[in-house]
Amino acid sequence: MAESDGLRASPDALLSLANKESRGRLKIFLGAAPGVGKTYAMLTAARSEIVGGRDVVAGLVETHGRRETGQLLDGFEVLPRKPIIYRNQVMHEFDLDAARARKPNLLLVDEYAHTNVPGSRHPKRWQDIDELLRAGIDVWTTLNIQHLESLNDVVQKISKVRVRETVPDKVFDQADEVVLVDLPPDELLKRLAEGKVYVQDTAARAVENFFKPQNLTALRELAMRRAAERVDASLIERMQAQAIEGPWAAGERILACIGPDPMSPAVVRAAKRLADLMDAPWIAVTVERPGASLGPAARRRVDDAMKLAESLGAETQILSSVDLPAELLRYAKFENVTQVVVGRSRGGFLNELFRRSLPHELVRRTQDIAIHLIAGGADGPTPPKWLPQERISLRPLQFIYATLTVAAALGVSEVLTKLTPIPNLSMVFMVSVLVSAINFGVWPAVYASVLSFFAYNFFFIPPLYDFTIAEPYELLALVIFLVVAIVASAMAGRVRDQVKVSASRVRAMRRLYEFTRRLSGIATRDGIAEGAAGEIHASLTRPVVVLLGQDDDLALVAAWPPEDTLDPAAMTAARWAFNHAEPAGADTGTLPIIPWYFVPLRIGDKTLGVIGVAKDQSAPPFDSESRALLDTLSEQAAAALERATLASEMIRARTATETERVRNTLLASISHDFRTPLSSILGAATSLLSYGDKIDAVAKTDLLTQIKQESEGLDAMVRNLLAITRIDAGALELRRDWIDLREIVERVVSAARRRGASQRIVVNMPSDLPLVRADAALAEQAIGNIVANALVHTPPDTHLMIDAHVSSLGVAVRVTDNGPGIPSDMLVHVFDRFVKGRDTRELRDGGQGVGLGLAIAKGIMDAHGGSITVESPVDGQPGARFVMLFPREDTSA
Repeated sequence: MAESDGLRASPDALLSLANKESRGRLKIFLGAAPGVGKTYAMLTAARSEIVGGRDVVAGLVETHGRRETGQLLDGFEVLPRKPIIYRNQVMHEFDLDAARARKPNLLLVDEYAHTNVPGSRHPKRWQDIDELLRAGIDVWTTLNIQHLESLNDVVQKISKVRVRETVPDKVFDQADEVVLVDLPPDELLKRLAEGKVYVQDTAARAVENFFKPQNLTALRELAMRRAAERVDASLIERMQAQAIEGPWAAGERILACIGPDPMSPAVVRAAKRLADLMDAPWIAVTVERPGASLGPAARRRVDDAMKLAESLGAETQILSSVDLPAELLRYAKFENVTQVVVGRSRGGFLNELFRRSLPHELVRRTQDIAIHLIAGGADGPTPPKWLPQERISLRPLQFIYATLTVAAALGVSEVLTKLTPIPNLSMVFMVSVLVSAINFGVWPAVYASVLSFFAYNFFFIPPLYDFTIAEPYELLALVIFLVVAIVASAMAGRVRDQVKVSASRVRAMRRLYEFTRRLSGIATRDGIAEGAAGEIHASLTRPVVVLLGQDDDLALVAAWPPEDTLDPAAMTAARWAFNHAEPAGADTGTLPIIPWYFVPLRIGDKTLGVIGVAKDQSAPPFDSESRALLDTLSEQAAAALERATLASEMIRARTATETERVRNTLLASISHDFRTPLSSILGAATSLLSYGDKIDAVAKTDLLTQIKQESEGLDAMVRNLLAITRIDAGALELRRDWIDLREIVERVVSAARRRGASQRIVVNMPSDLPLVRADAALAEQAIGNIVANALVHTPPDTHLMIDAHVSSLGVAVRVTDNGPGIPSDMLVHVFDRFVKGRDTRELRDGGQGVGLGLAIAKGIMDAHGGSITVESPVDGQPGARFVMLFPREDTSA
């Protein structure tokens, strides 16, 4: 039905309904004051749901000692409350986890605005309920009107009491259903006096302060109005989602039609008065014709009228259509508008005669919407309609070109008449008119039409070379030619203007796309700010500054042309725009004498900074297109800044997580690998102290040897930990000297054999091995870690070969074994920290079990300017080979 009528559902409304499908439904029982019976009404309705077979659970219901409410709670499944210790007291709060685990079809949670005890998951109960809704659980709750955030100040003025617990209006507006629980003030005061609301002492104090008849009446009106607004918004949303054409006069809505004529301010003020009289929301709308370009004065009038409507509390909207009445009525029906305010048309005698003015068209095309016609009220005298409303830009050169075009058509016609008889040469002149229209616009084309009219008459209609017309039909043909030429020139000129406007918009869209694409590739805040400043300067051709929030203040980050500072007055306006999230400076109501226009960089509810655009006092105000372009570029810049901020926060979080993981791994490794040698040392020392006199010399020597070996192992682990710390800090100091790698390898092998290495170790170092310039201690530690790693990850019958290879790049020390080798998936991680072998013996690397030995070896080789690599298998055979390349230097240096 909607499709056949040309109607289309609102995408926003459909998206809103789709989002609600995946959530639970929220029903709020709204009251004007405590004691009106919200909880009673909720429990009564819930009992009906239970009778209907619905799974209903009372998550938290506050009876406040009221006997009738407590009786209604009988028969409900009630969730136990969660005890929370706060300030040495046990507080019982709503158990959110128990509610999610139980997951009933309907959950009753009283007091929507309640503040949870510190230590709860969420600070507010409405946040608990929002989590339940996201989990797909339907929730019923209660709320008093004074707890709405937007009405907090109003309630304080009425009752002289500041309500501390509030609920954001946006969560209230997201409720699927609002039930108004109403009770007349006299009845509520009677219940209060009977002790059905508070105990007697508390009731007496409440009557003296909050529960006064005038307060209750005002709060009751607030509750009714707010509930009516919520119902009206729900109605419009459902109408838009189902493409239902309005209006449905369930509530009044006013639409003010704004145009470039001087009547617009009067229309805005009349619409405001009408909205106040009916206490109805109102919308100010202007319709732009595609391809039409307003002059500076007309654009300024539209912008001023729209700003006036915004300042008076209207919602503003810019539409686009060729058929103004049809678009206005379409939008009015879409928004369920019941009354339209429009200015009296000054369209001239013919328009009024044929009823073609905007008010007449609106009246003719609608039957359900009231049309209010505003006559007079224009600011200043209105020029007659037959005079141009805007100054026409006349360039003499364009008219010269139009004259040459007609002259060319005249020459072509003379040639054609000599070559062959042509009955009608007017088409040649028509071509010249169209050429003038396409290239120079409407007025040069009209000029070419008139000039062609006289040229055609003078040179080609008998009697020739005279403006006299002999035959009546020739006069008729000439007049028709003039009319057709003027109409064609006007249409061609309009097409030309539309093409220019379309091309301009395409260029703007392309620049916006390029700007967005360029910002998406920048990862730093400073880079994004510089890119935004340059693009906005190129688009608006005005100086631009970008200031970002830093340490509770603004810092100038980028400017184009480059600028280092702003004067104190401009910084004051920038800070005001940043703190209040509203434009400030030139052309605004805040510090308008400042020659800068500052617009906040906002993303959601967060303000990241401000963008300032310079404006000379003599320059005209920003028009709506410039403001829209600036707002769009600012939104893109804010989104890019937020993305960069989130990316850096993600990196910091990832780094912190990795640091925490490394710290935990290191502590676990140290605690595990230090415990074994320490236990051996402690056991040996205890035996010597306790049984020293009874132990023979051989046993004492064994114990002391054990203490010495375990101490050396601990010392090696500590040295490795210190080495990796110095490598991380970049503080690894090299004491370079000429060293012999053969001696170092022999010391490493001797130490390994002393520690009980059972593998067969073969050293095959060339006798003429050149010296290398390196740190002897660190080189020995690196080679020792590689050898120790090979020994602990191979079985006892393994052959271990240590040799060297000399090349132009340096001296390569190779450690090769024929053991089981290294799995392919481990090769890329073998030099990472805390990576250990995965064999069944849980062998340790050269880092003495901490998983740092190979990482330390790589760090030492990198510090020397060398390298370390690993391959497995070796030459097609099982095993692994580590190659350490020491750079070769000239020994004569």
